Amino acid sequence: MLHSPPVANRRFHYDRAFEHYLRANAIPYVAVDEAKRALTGDRQSKVLPTKLKSFDFVVYAEKGPNLLVDVKGRKHTGTAGRSFQNWVTRDDVTSLTKWSEIFGKDFEPAFAFLFWCDAQPPDALFHEVFAYGERWYAVLAVKLSDYTTHMRDRSAKWDTVSIPARAFDRVSVPLGELLAGPRV
Repeated sequence: MLHSPPVANRRFHYDRAFEHYLRANAIPYVAVDEAKRALTGDRQSKVLPTKLKSFDFVVYAEKGPNLLVDVKGRKHTGTAGRSFQNWVTRDDVTSLTKWSEIFGKDFEPAFAFLFWCDAQPPDALFHEVFAYGERWYAVLAVKLSDYTTHMRDRSAKWDTVSIPARAFDRVSVPLGELLAGPRV
C-alpha cells in the first residue's frame, strides 16, 4: 500500500488518510494547523475575539467554490445495510459556519466523513474507496448548508447533532463530485 508522508503533523489516522487521499489524487490543498484555536473578532463593531475551532483543510476545486473541509472519522463495517454515523458537535457546525463567513463566497464549507472499514468494502457501497496504512477508507462529503438543513439533536450531554440516515443518503456525495464543480 502506498504510504506517503503527510505534510502536516496530524495525530489522528483519519486526518492522515484524508491528506493521503488528496495527495494521491493530485488535489491541491492547504492543511490547517489544528494545534490551537484561532481567535476571531470584529474590529469595526469592537466585538471581542472569541476562540474558533479550526477546520482541517482548504481544498482547491477544479470548478466552483473551493472547500473548507472538516474531516470526521467514523468506523464502519464496510457492509451494506448499516447506516453511516454522521454526528458532529454543535461547535463543529458553529465554527465551520463562522469560517465560511470569514473566507467568503468563493469557499464552500463541508464535512468529509472518512469511514474506516474492516475490509475492502463492496463497490456498490461507496464510490470513493482507498487504502492507506494497512487500512481501508471510504469518503463521503456533505456541504454544511445541506447538513444544517437536516440536522437534529443527537446528545444534549455531548452537544452533538446528526442527520437522519435517509437525509444523509440524499445529501452525501463523493468528495470528487464537490471538487469537480456543479453539473451543467
